[in-house]
Amino acid sequence: AHPDFTYVWVLAGEEIYVVAEELLPGVAEVAKGEGWQILARQKGEELEGIEFQHPFLERMSPIILGDHVTLEAGTGLVHTAPGHGQEDFEIGQKYGLPVINPVDHAGKFTAEGGVFEGLYVEDANVPVIKLLAEKGRLLGKASIRHQYPHCWRCKSPVIYRATEQWFASVEGFRKEALEAIESVKWIPSWGKDRIHNMVADRQDWCISRQRVWGVPIPIFYCKSCNESIVTDDTIDAVATRFTVEGSDAWWAHSAEELLPKDFACPHCHKSEGFRKETDIMDVWFDSGSSHAAVCEVRPELTYPADMYLEGSDQHRGWFQSSLLTSVATKGQAPFKAVLTHGFVMDGDGRKMSKSLGNTVSPQDVTEKYGADILRLWVSSADYKADIRISQEIIKQLSDNYRKIRNTFRFLMANLYDFNSETDKVAYADLLEIDRWALLRLEQVADRVTQSYETYDFHQMFHTVHNFCAVDLSAIYLDITKDRTYASAPESLKRRAAQTVMHETLHVLLGLVAPVLSFTADEVWSHLPQKGNLESVH
Repeated sequence: AHPDFTYVWVLAGEEIYVVAEELLPGVAEVAKGEGWQILARQKGEELEGIEFQHPFLERMSPIILGDHVTLEAGTGLVHTAPGHGQEDFEIGQKYGLPVINPVDHAGKFTAEGGVFEGLYVEDANVPVIKLLAEKGRLLGKASIRHQYPHCWRCKSPVIYRATEQWFASVEGFRKEALEAIESVKWIPSWGKDRIHNMVADRQDWCISRQRVWGVPIPIFYCKSCNESIVTDDTIDAVATRFTVEGSDAWWAHSAEELLPKDFACPHCHKSEGFRKETDIMDVWFDSGSSHAAVCEVRPELTYPADMYLEGSDQHRGWFQSSLLTSVATKGQAPFKAVLTHGFVMDGDGRKMSKSLGNTVSPQDVTEKYGADILRLWVSSADYKADIRISQEIIKQLSDNYRKIRNTFRFLMANLYDFNSETDKVAYADLLEIDRWALLRLEQVADRVTQSYETYDFHQMFHTVHNFCAVDLSAIYLDITKDRTYASAPESLKRRAAQTVMHETLHVLLGLVAPVLSFTADEVWSHLPQKGNLESVH
């Protein structure tokens, strides 16, 4: 019952029912009841603890309170099954109700289901209704259309079952985990609050899964006393075996072969009759341990890692599992910085799907436009939100790319006879427009460098593109055309313009090289004065 709803006791012939007052007309209509008399009214909280006889089992059922009860349909009193749903389980724990789970892994009733044993749950609906009718306990029946969870892969309805699982307690190091979050640089900054709140509110971590593949949970059971066995000796023995054979050794060997020699159960002290755990580790526990399996083992890597990079959904997944396993075992975060990005959508902001035909293949973009166009698209979008891609967007970016590429071509074309060692003009002898161009170049270099350091790549792209399209193409290069084309080859004015162009070419080349890698190398290969360096990188 909901503690705040008003419930009524109703006399219906020789029976007395309790129903939410707002739902009484609907219940009477379904039950085809007439002349029902309201005997009393009570708030839901006053009903707490009253016991009723189960309709067909020898069991008393108490009324408990829950805020999840609604007045959308039914009677205002909701059947609670702690073994079949999270809300029911949690409220059952609050009231100390037994966790009854009469459904097996195949969705069929067990012996706890009584006369329905062996029936698939969906096939038991009609037999249950018939049994209620036979016992005179069926007030009425009707169909209700409502939402119900389905498997995202096969689209079949999901059956919730409370089963035995292995858990890792977060409570023992929650404070340390929250402190470790503060020591990490979160990009974007809202990531810190997001993961902080998740860890602060997190319950115990269920680390077991019922699948036929994966990394096994290295726990044994004694067949004599049925107690679980996990000790330093058993863990060391399994770890040694895994180091040589890999985790598949768990499935390839018997429990006796994996356990230490002459091992005895620490509970009943018997030395024979053991079985292995069949559950596997939660995959997030696997990936969350990569800092220990990778960063701490490979000499070319460091712990903690400089950065973890993944999608924005990983605050609940990889980022959090990595943080928890590292703090629990090492007392610190496994990363110095965490960067999250949005998801790739189509041009209209829809999720990409083969069925919709709106996917864009990176290979297709690379083959048609070149890898640098794809890299430029990545850098041009603000990854902190979902980013869009379509043929139209790529085509527009290819136009922007040509502006940058043509800028390099123009600069190189005007430096064919320029030697930086003998023809370079001192800064004091440059014209004012030349000094302005170098000032803008310095400002652009500072902004682009800052953009790289803060991972704001879209600012780098827009800064470089605007510099090429406006400052250079529309202003400086247009103004200096007369000097470079009409002035005497060795004149101060021409050499001054070439000095600026030479400096701009080399600085700009370094700025775009991390993104336009292949273009930068192509430009570098045509530079006359590059020493012994084969690549700009």
